Amino acid sequence: MTGKAKTVKRPAPIREGGASRSVFVAFNYCLLFLMMLITLYPLYLTVIVSVSNGMNVMRGEVSVLPVNVTLETYKNIFKGDILIYMRNSVLYTVLGTFVNIVMSCLCAYPLTRKSFCARRFYTAMVTVTLFFGGGMVPMYLAVRTFGLMDSIWSLILPGAISTYNMIIIRTAFASLPDSLIESAQLDGANDLRILFRIVIPLSKATLSTMVLFYAVSHWNSYFDAMMYIRTKTKYPLQIHLRNLLVAGIASEELQAAGTGQAFAVTERTMRAATIIVSTLPILIVYPFVQRYFVTGVMIGSVKG
Repeated sequence: MTGKAKTVKRPAPIREGGASRSVFVAFNYCLLFLMMLITLYPLYLTVIVSVSNGMNVMRGEVSVLPVNVTLETYKNIFKGDILIYMRNSVLYTVLGTFVNIVMSCLCAYPLTRKSFCARRFYTAMVTVTLFFGGGMVPMYLAVRTFGLMDSIWSLILPGAISTYNMIIIRTAFASLPDSLIESAQLDGANDLRILFRIVIPLSKATLSTMVLFYAVSHWNSYFDAMMYIRTKTKYPLQIHLRNLLVAGIASEELQAAGTGQAFAVTERTMRAATIIVSTLPILIVYPFVQRYFVTGVMIGSVKG
């Protein structure tokens, strides 16, 4: 049987672009640029206030560009106790983040092993803490009962594990193939060796994200120090910043500025400079873990 073969017409490809899409993309860019300006302007304003002359700041002349640029404010804040506060904050952040990661991993790993018979029970018990907590008063009584008042451990041990972050780590551990764990067990590796030599190295993206979460939480924390720390030399940097911003306490550095620098350094410029100094360490650390951020969170949210 002869005949001409029927020609099947393929649908015309959908063209990407066009006037409507160009308008939509341009609108998105303009909106995102506006949101970026709204987000960054407060930080930019804080920077230019911190390097401007205090008299010009008091007159309201600083809004777009710094006026009579001076570094006297930064010189004066570093003459005081801010280096002690910063050292304390770094110590609390590094030690607290280390304890958080270690405890979270030690809690998350057993909850992923099917051979652990009480896995479901402990998972349920841990999940309950997401919805119910003891509150501030029981926590204060527990810290005082265990003799942790005015100690570095009062800022670290009560929050040694964040349930939400631990569940993300557990989900990341559970996404690893069981055959990998079984192969290690056949080679004679125990659970601790499997955790620290196999599971943790393969979960770097998630753990890097959790390190960022924990570190930012410790660095910004001030309320726990207000309740538990009594010695001034043990204060974190955020307590000093809180005193400047909320309580309106004039700093000793401002009082020691001297008459020769009259109005070059004011309370507002001191506040702005202290905010910049307290924010800078996190801004420096963030780019190094930013590439793991999206990957780590997505890994912990795909598989339940």
